[in-house]
Amino acid sequence: MRMVDLIEKKRDGEPLTTEEIQFIVEGYTEDSIPDYQVSALLMAIYFQGMTEKERADLTMAMASSGDQIDLRAIGGIKVDKHSTGGVGDTTTLVLGPLVAAAGVPVAKMSGRGLGHTGGTVDKLEAVAGFHAEITNEQFIALVNKNKLAVIGQSGNLTPADKKLYALRDVTATVNSIPLIASSIMSKKIAAGADAIVLDVKTGAGAFMKTLEDSKELAQAMVNIGNNIGRKTMAVISDMSQPLGFAIGNALEVKEAIDTLKGEGPEDLTELCLVLGSHMVYAAGRADSLEAARQMLITIIHNGEALQKFKVFIEAQGGDSSIVDHPDKLPQAKYKIELPAKEDGWVAEIVADHVGTAAMWLGAGRTTKDSDIDLAVGIQLNKKIGESVKSGESLASIYSNSEENEQVIEQLYRSILLSKEKVQPPVLIHGEITG
Repeated sequence: MRMVDLIEKKRDGEPLTTEEIQFIVEGYTEDSIPDYQVSALLMAIYFQGMTEKERADLTMAMASSGDQIDLRAIGGIKVDKHSTGGVGDTTTLVLGPLVAAAGVPVAKMSGRGLGHTGGTVDKLEAVAGFHAEITNEQFIALVNKNKLAVIGQSGNLTPADKKLYALRDVTATVNSIPLIASSIMSKKIAAGADAIVLDVKTGAGAFMKTLEDSKELAQAMVNIGNNIGRKTMAVISDMSQPLGFAIGNALEVKEAIDTLKGEGPEDLTELCLVLGSHMVYAAGRADSLEAARQMLITIIHNGEALQKFKVFIEAQGGDSSIVDHPDKLPQAKYKIELPAKEDGWVAEIVADHVGTAAMWLGAGRTTKDSDIDLAVGIQLNKKIGESVKSGESLASIYSNSEENEQVIEQLYRSILLSKEKVQPPVLIHGEITG
């Protein structure tokens, strides 16, 4: 088998076989196939696309290129949730304990963030003592005992995907639906879940900016998952403005606690109920999505979800007293209000620009080696469609620096007002079940 023949085959629009895709992924991972040949293949895929079988084969080849977590020792149907990213996306912190309290085992592998804020592990480390560096044996034991645990992502998880993504990044082939879908799904398959619920974002703060592209990506990932025997579905949710009010690690932990108490932002609560209902239903814990939703609402109101969060935090070394005393979370030195300059209605909140402002404060990383300030961030006080009076606070800035002019200017450019009343955006744009 020669790489040049496979490049030519894909260039001419012919599908690659399972064996050919395995040969390519193994060869590139082991450095026996050079960058320039894989670059040519990626460009051919960019223009010619891939069949559903090719996408599934590529996903499995990348998942098999490194460590895989074997979750068979955990009882029940293990359901994972994946979000394609966004600003203020605190869903994992809420869904983990909420769904676990419904009896669904949630074995979550999470990483650290590169961008606006930290990843799930960074956010949880805002809780003193919490650690995700546990062994696979400890991880499985905790899920069997408490139905919930979070483990840090293995450094050798899907090494083929890491190499291919780095190459896509410098060859203008990132925005290829088959390659994006296979990349995401390879990590989900390697993480070992039986069923996968995808939260595919759409809008200014999302990777996919248009609804059409978001639907195409969602369908591609659902097809891959179902084609390789993992029950998979997707929710397409809005990211034209940040989700919830909080953008920042400790701020998002507090918001997750409020949501588990039934006191969280309306949009974050609703999205968690939608995603959580699918997780509970996929695990066979309810006969319908509506029954699953009612179960989750009851679990929030009777305090079981919040109690599960406490148990989860304690089990991984964290100080669970932060649930009742959130002031124990890291606190910023300065709180600066952003007053509205006129009366009106909030017409637009440019999510990715607000996220960038949070990153400038130190809430996120510009490189993988950057330090994160867990205390800083932005708390929105108004969302799209809400009225505001001149002088009323649009947002609160939590900072550990006295110099915040750049952040203030960025937020004024990002939160736009209208003289006319504006309707809030639709939160759920669709669902794809296979």
